Amino acid sequence: MPSDILKKIVAAKHEEVAEARRKIPEDRLREEAQAPRDKRPFFDRLAAPGPGGVNIIAEIKRASPSKGIIQGDLDAAKQAVRYERGGAAALSVLTDRDYFKGSFEDLKIARNACNLPVLRKDFIISEYQVYETAVMGADAILLIVRILTEGQIRRFLNIAEQFDLDVLVETHSAAEIEAASRTGARLVGINNRNLNSFETSIDTAIRLASLLSPDQAAVAESGISGPEDIRSLNAAGFHNFLIGESLVRATDPTAWLKDLIAAGGGAS
Repeated sequence: MPSDILKKIVAAKHEEVAEARRKIPEDRLREEAQAPRDKRPFFDRLAAPGPGGVNIIAEIKRASPSKGIIQGDLDAAKQAVRYERGGAAALSVLTDRDYFKGSFEDLKIARNACNLPVLRKDFIISEYQVYETAVMGADAILLIVRILTEGQIRRFLNIAEQFDLDVLVETHSAAEIEAASRTGARLVGINNRNLNSFETSIDTAIRLASLLSPDQAAVAESGISGPEDIRSLNAAGFHNFLIGESLVRATDPTAWLKDLIAAGGGAS
């Protein structure tokens, strides 16, 4: 995997946002984002351990730059229902079209098919996308420290709060955790995947867990392939897990999700 893949993704995202602005001006999109909507609590679902001692954010993911097509014909509605039946605390839906084969429609369809709160997972580089996230009906948005300045993170956090969006701030290093903390992030993800090289190890989250403050809710992201990973991360203090590929590849996602939850440290 080329080490400059993240730069390519971000460059494509700037072009995508420019294209979207030409179709729908930002002022108009901001107006649309103010419309009342049914908000589901994302942060509140993750603030404390769920049944079994863990919360799993189950991801709808068709492809990735490192793995290529994972399941190109994934039915977002059916997958959302399977995840809800399996006990997921929330959904994550990839909306990046170029590198992950996602879409805004996937998020809308998945959310309409279940009662779970939904995270829009994408490469957010503009406040335009924050308004867009509210318009598409998501309950939460992902901000990636590696591709943003602290000033941008603060601004996007403020806009998200105005539009009743919860925020998962993603980190991968000690410096990024410190930056996230300085912005006031309450929900902090530690991505086990290095977005520059796409190398993945759950040791990343285990090593960095102690850097989070007691008032922050932590999410271990990526590379979680089975119950043993859940047990290892749970022992390190995590009760929230964002899991994509292993669930999408599972023959029975509902049963697999139940197995993963059963690996947690006990009832809440």
